[in-house]
Amino acid sequence: MFTLSNAFLKILVKPKGAELCGITAVKNQKQFMWHADPEVWESYAPNLFPVIGALKEDSYLFEGNKYQMPKHGFVRHSEAIKLIKQTENSLSFSLTYNQDLLQIFPFKFQFNITYTLTDNILKITHTVKNLDNKTIYFSVGGHPAFKCPLYDNENYTDYSLVFESEETAETYLLNMDNGLVTDQTKPAFDTKNSIHLTHDLFNKDALIFKDLKSRQVALVSKTHGEILNVSFNDFNYLGLWAKPNAPYVCIEPWLGIADAENTSQNLTEKEGIIKLPINETFNASYSIQIHEHHLG
Repeated sequence: MFTLSNAFLKILVKPKGAELCGITAVKNQKQFMWHADPEVWESYAPNLFPVIGALKEDSYLFEGNKYQMPKHGFVRHSEAIKLIKQTENSLSFSLTYNQDLLQIFPFKFQFNITYTLTDNILKITHTVKNLDNKTIYFSVGGHPAFKCPLYDNENYTDYSLVFESEETAETYLLNMDNGLVTDQTKPAFDTKNSIHLTHDLFNKDALIFKDLKSRQVALVSKTHGEILNVSFNDFNYLGLWAKPNAPYVCIEPWLGIADAENTSQNLTEKEGIIKLPINETFNASYSIQIHEHHLG
């Protein structure tokens, strides 16, 4: 386990998948992340690359060839990703293509993820380098799960997700049988800028937004105020999710999305796909800010 701390926060990162697995207040030891109960959902904050969500038939096409790819890609389960640099306030991990990965993702790449702690803010930076002699195609995103409720005297329904702007966006519905995105939408907001958390909110899987105005969303308790916020300026999509009745909520900044029901399965035509030219480097960051009121 890798650790990073300052006067405000301590974070933990698992070697497998370089997965963030703890954000703790130094003074009062309050834990802000879900504890990954394997009986409910065994992850904390998987890193999503090179796809997000499900692919049709768990596969895609590139240059006439068919490749198999697990949901959310392969970084989340990678034992090959390694710590490459540690400073006083950051941890950087890297995964480079290998022969096994080329069998499912035919591109030469380097994927880096860096966790940087500054006061009460954790910044997560994704960097992808094209090491190939052709354009490479990928998606990238986060999947952090936050403890909810945070305090013992609260209920899940005491919480809301509050967005920085007034929203008219609707959530795109998933096909529950295969995890693919349909063209059907439904309203998700209870007020002009908030979504109230209920135990059945995610009964039909994630809420998926393609056209939010906001680039920041806060987890807010009606009794304890704002707990934390997630800022995602570099990300065009947002997913919200939890297992039904589970005591957490995931706030997921995405660059990319699960396959549509009517997909061609051609990777180069996939909605939200990032196209990175030869010798180019791509960067995208999101940040998690813990409100100072809860740090002790």
